[in-house]
Amino acid sequence: MSFEHSQDASGTGASNGRLVHASLILDRIIAWSTEIPAALLVVAEFCLLLTNVTYRYGLRDPLTWGDELASLLFVWLSMLGCVIALRRGEHMRLTTIISKLSPRAKQRTEALANTLVVLFMALLIVPAWEYTVDEWAIMTPALQIPHAFRVGALTCGFTLMFAVALSRLISSASSANIALCGLLVLGVSGGLYLFQVQLVDMGNAHLFLFFVIGVAIIVLAGAPIMTAFGLSTLAYLLTVTDIPITVAVNRIDEGMSGLILLSIPLFVFLGALIESMGLAEAMIGFLASLIGHMRGGLSYVLIGAMYLVSGISGSKAADMAAIAPALFPDMKRRGEDEGELVAMLSSAGAMSETIPPSLVLITIGSVTNVSIAALFTGGFMPAVVGALAMAMVVWIKNRSKSVQYLQRASSKDIWTALCYALPSIVLPFLIRTAVVNGVATATEVATIGIAYTFAVGLIFYRTFEWKTLQPMLVNTASLSGAILLIIGCATSMAWALTQSGFSVQLAAWMSIVPGGAMGFMMVSAVAFVILGSFLEGIPAIVLFGPLLFPIARNVGINEVHYAMVAVFAMGLGLFAPPFGVGFYAACAIGKVRPEAAVRHVWAYLAALFIALLAIAAIPWISTGFL
Repeated sequence: MSFEHSQDASGTGASNGRLVHASLILDRIIAWSTEIPAALLVVAEFCLLLTNVTYRYGLRDPLTWGDELASLLFVWLSMLGCVIALRRGEHMRLTTIISKLSPRAKQRTEALANTLVVLFMALLIVPAWEYTVDEWAIMTPALQIPHAFRVGALTCGFTLMFAVALSRLISSASSANIALCGLLVLGVSGGLYLFQVQLVDMGNAHLFLFFVIGVAIIVLAGAPIMTAFGLSTLAYLLTVTDIPITVAVNRIDEGMSGLILLSIPLFVFLGALIESMGLAEAMIGFLASLIGHMRGGLSYVLIGAMYLVSGISGSKAADMAAIAPALFPDMKRRGEDEGELVAMLSSAGAMSETIPPSLVLITIGSVTNVSIAALFTGGFMPAVVGALAMAMVVWIKNRSKSVQYLQRASSKDIWTALCYALPSIVLPFLIRTAVVNGVATATEVATIGIAYTFAVGLIFYRTFEWKTLQPMLVNTASLSGAILLIIGCATSMAWALTQSGFSVQLAAWMSIVPGGAMGFMMVSAVAFVILGSFLEGIPAIVLFGPLLFPIARNVGINEVHYAMVAVFAMGLGLFAPPFGVGFYAACAIGKVRPEAAVRHVWAYLAALFIALLAIAAIPWISTGFL
């Protein structure tokens, strides 16, 4: 999976130069008309929520319309972010297979991926407009304005994404490839139409065709994950059901609109601020002064730093990018192999997946109705077990190394580093404590965290450059939009699976797994490791969470315990070669070839797998502090 651009502007090009020129002009217009409003919406959401928090906790007079307006702006922010992400090629997609193809085959595959996005958006535009019209008569409780003002964002977003995808297709593919892809899509659509009766007669066996084979083909073709989920769902509804597409649009809206998900862009923005304001560097500096002189000391610092900053940015790549530049140069000067460094960085990313305020945990709470506070409380200890497992590998690898040339920091240096880092160290504990103790919601805490980081960064660290603010806001919108549309499409897909009766069948199958609750837990752990290798944690949990969590509850497994096993397992898959995208992200951040790191990573992944087995077998690790 990748955030790379799928467009190759220097590729074959379309034969009609005027169309290409027009598509490029359209692309620039869309960029200007989406990036500035999206950046302003991020600022508006922060200001609105900070005002709401101030009135609620400071003046004891909450704004009754505040959450309603925040929800309205949030949908627009999400959809504009989706457009920006598509235009930049930042939607999550699998590129492992495409990267190994010949240039000619790669061009055709890229053209097919863009064609599928065009088709998906074209199918959504009219139903989204009908859904908007239907919502016009419904008024919001506090603001007393039509719901259409909110859901109209979907129509606008799908239309702009259609234009972006079409522009990309025209500007990056030859006429022959476009025609070939069009014929292929028409052929598959015609086949589904001709064999419609036979597919219906197959019963739920046709689910394998749409939601396994269909999703797999679209993902392997390099189309965004949201397209794989959404297009497969639409194909299923159009072929074997009489359910109108407006219902799918409604489910996408429902999946994206949960107010708790508003914390996603806020935490993404907060993570970017922590790095740019100098807070992350200060934390690492203190840890290095404390234990940097030990055998493998900076390796322990790396693990501890990932524990401190993990989850706040909303992007594991951003977490790793905040840590690597501060540690890698010194570690290389101490003779560390660069492949070993990337292996540690990648594995630390897997270890820290359960640490709050993980966006995966927030997503689990949103789609399964498990308490966010309970999930945040339960997430600390599984990561501790993973960190200890990694630390054991570091100790074994470094136990015979000489440290005579390393100088222990003086008490004065440690105290100075602590005083300098203290404002930054307070932040992650402030965030997690506030949510865990129920003082404030995840969204409110993120808002407070942003205000705190701005104040500390501007007054204390003074490294922030204002020119980076606008790109930071746009990046926040882009990443948030990419995540939220996946949640929306996966919600629609999970609903279709539930309506088909598949969830009942799945419950029956899983209930007879040998070994009872523990057997179910172990099967789930292995399944989530595999899922994590192909899907990011958020789409995987949105798709399978509503199906598997009720089964876990029925067989007597605590939901928080099950959530920790699922998230830790997916993290392990996400950072495991050859498919895990997290591993390749770490290689890119460390500027190391994957083959140089892959031989070093297995020891850490083996330790983390043992930690996963311990987490699955001992519920107390996840539930002991609830």
